[in-house]
Parts: sequence; structure tokens; C-alpha cells
Amino acid sequence: MTYSRSQTEQPRPAALPPFQALLDSTDWASLATACGTGESLPAALTLLTSPNPLIRESALQDALGPVTHQNSIYEATVPVALYVAAILNHPAVTAGDYSQDAKTPPNRPTLVRLLEWLGNTTYDANDECVAIDERLCGEGFLDEYEEMRAFRDARPAFFSAVRALLGHDNADVRHTALVAAIPLMEHPLLAQHQAALASHARRLLATSTDRHHRDRVLDALKAWGHDTSGLENASDIAAREHYTLLRAARASWEGGCSEDPPF
Repeated sequence: MTYSRSQTEQPRPAALPPFQALLDSTDWASLATACGTGESLPAALTLLTSPNPLIRESALQDALGPVTHQNSIYEATVPVALYVAAILNHPAVTAGDYSQDAKTPPNRPTLVRLLEWLGNTTYDANDECVAIDERLCGEGFLDEYEEMRAFRDARPAFFSAVRALLGHDNADVRHTALVAAIPLMEHPLLAQHQAALASHARRLLATSTDRHHRDRVLDALKAWGHDTSGLENASDIAAREHYTLLRAARASWEGGCSEDPPF
């Protein structure tokens, strides 16, 4: 499977290729990034599976930053995202990152960082972002933005990897996996999994205090037609009221023509 400029025009298959095959068969130098081409990406991506957590940590920005700069989707974003999805079960990634020095706080596990990146990038290509851009650029926006269309076509492949982590023993991993899976549900082939994700979302709300995670799953449940009134705590209600005030203030500043803040 080789990715190049010409092939980014075609929909991506749902099957998730082996990470090494993807790394070896992709013509990285032909793919655009935020700062040129993807020629340096193979070396950085390879380091994401290093047994040394410090090396993995330093490789994250080099491997992921060039393909998601300023919330944009580039030609190299799809093969990078497929590679990230393919290494989510790699032993070096699943082992966790722990500091050898008790006085030094451990880094966030590579697995969590990769899931966060994949989820955030998926939100950058979700239906709401497409709708906003279509209002600004015209209804043919997605037809012309081949890179975003390719990324959206690959969502079933991403889900095949993220799904396996929804029941992970570590709460941070399974909650981050859930948040990453939510925007993937917009793909027509994945709608059947909404009910299962809703059950995971309820379990998250029963235990997690993470504001970002709670906001994401509450928004998802509401979008899927669930009544969340019995799931919200005092912090959720306060946050919702705060966001409402921010939206009203922003609408006032911009003359009533604005999009919601990116919470």
C-alpha cells in the first residue's frame, strides 16, 4: 500500500495496514506537511516505538506536529494517523511510561498521548468543522479539500484500533480512547457502535472528574439523543453555564455572527 499525491484523491480502505508495511510503502517525500514534505517523518515515526520512553516523548512533536499544524489536515496526515492507529497495540507503546526517579513525575504514557492526538485530529475533520468551512468557502469545500476527505474516509480504520482500548485497565487510557472514538461515530459505517459508546460514556461520567473528558461525552450523548440531566454533576452545570456566557459574550463582540468557542 503506497500513499502519494495522486492516491490521496482516492478514499482510504477501512482495513488498518501493519505499521511497518505502512512506513515502508509510503512515499513520504511526495506528501505535503505544514513545513514542506514528509521526508523526515519515517525516522520520527519509528522512534515512537522505541523502548526508551524519553525517546518516544521527544519524537512526538517531530512525528505529529508537522501534519496537524494549526488544526489543518495535510497530505501526510492520513498515513501518519494510520501509523499511529497501527502502533496503539505495540508493546513499547502499551507498556506505559514510568520515571526511574521517584522525585521526577512520570511523563504521560505514549499511548494516551497518541490517542489524544488521533482524537483531536478527528475533531478537526468532523461534521461541524466541515459545515463551518462550507459556509465560509461554499458547498464544494470538501470535494476540493482532498486531504480532509481522505482522513474522514479512514475513520473506520482508526476505530478498529481505538475500539480495543475502550475496556483498558487504566482509566486514563480507556477514557481517552472513548473521547477519541466519539467523533469517529459520524462515519456512516460506525453509527451502529453509538449505543456501546453511550454505555462507556455513562461509566466515565460516574467516575471521572476530567473536565475535557466530561464535556466531550456529555456533548456526544446529547447529540445522540440521550437525556443527560441525571448524569450531570454540579461542576458540569457550572461549566455549561460558563460556556453559555462565553458564547453570548463572543456573539456580542462579533456582532452576533460567530461560531462556538473551541471548547
